[in-house]
Amino acid sequence: MEKQVVLAGIIFVMLWGCKQPQETPTHQQKEEQKKAIAEVKQELIDQGFQIFDYVDEKTKDTVLMQQYFVAFLKSGPNRSQSKEGTDSLQSLHLAHLGRMYEAGYADISGPFGDDGDIRGITIYNVPTLQMADSLANLDPAVQAGRLVIEVHPWWAAKGFPLR
Repeated sequence: MEKQVVLAGIIFVMLWGCKQPQETPTHQQKEEQKKAIAEVKQELIDQGFQIFDYVDEKTKDTVLMQQYFVAFLKSGPNRSQSKEGTDSLQSLHLAHLGRMYEAGYADISGPFGDDGDIRGITIYNVPTLQMADSLANLDPAVQAGRLVIEVHPWWAAKGFPLR
């Protein structure tokens, strides 16, 4: 009996986790979606962002593309700080990245997992390269010369999550 209860529980969990088929959106839902996309587009344009959109041939959905800026944080010329100095700069560096995220300027940051010249990245959600570069260069680790910044424009679909 106990095995049957466990088996029934496992089957329930498996079925619960199965993806339910999605209903085809109604005409009204499609129109509301178009209106929402148009509003987001206009808001981004008004804020100075570079955007474009296209229709996904498979889903027939409109995909809104936005220009972001990827800041590569690279090893700088001054990496000879003491352990205390390095620890202090790291704390200040992380606080800076936290402020960028909280203010909505940066969407994601993180270090690379190797010991290469490129130490990490930050993706800035700002309208211009100059703004991304200015914000990245406010980092105390950059100001101390421990890191240097290299910023590049990068296009991604607005609102698509990492997975």
